[in-house]
Amino acid sequence: MSERLTIGQLYPSKILPAAQSAAQRSSQQEKTQASFNRIFQDELLKFSNHAAKRLEQRGIELKGEQLARIQNAIDKAAAKGSKESLILMKDMALIVNVPNRTVVTAMDGSSIQDNVFTQIDSAVVIS
Repeated sequence: MSERLTIGQLYPSKILPAAQSAAQRSSQQEKTQASFNRIFQDELLKFSNHAAKRLEQRGIELKGEQLARIQNAIDKAAAKGSKESLILMKDMALIVNVPNRTVVTAMDGSSIQDNVFTQIDSAVVIS
C-alpha cells in the first residue's frame, strides 16, 4: 500500500482519427455557416420599424427593380465611405444607414418639398 493515488488529475488520451475528422468537420461547418450569415447580412436591404411605418402611411410600394436600384445606390455610397446617405428617386427619398444597409426613413414626393435633410454625409440620385 505504498502506492500513491492522486485524485482529480487528468491524463490526456489519444484522439481517434474518426473522432478527430468529425470534430474538424463540425468546425468547418460552423465557419461556413458564419461566413454565409455574414455575406447574407451584408447583402440584405433592411427597413427599420420607423421606415416601414412611413412607407405604409405614405402609400409607398417598392418593387423588385426599385429595390435593386436602392441596393446599387447603397453599394456606391459604401464605396465612397458614406455612413448615412440620402437616396433620391423620382418620387421618393430614403435615408439609409449604409454600414447596416438599413433604410431609416422614407418620404414621398410631397413630403420632400421644402424639407431640410440633416445628419447625412452623402446623397445618391437615382434616375
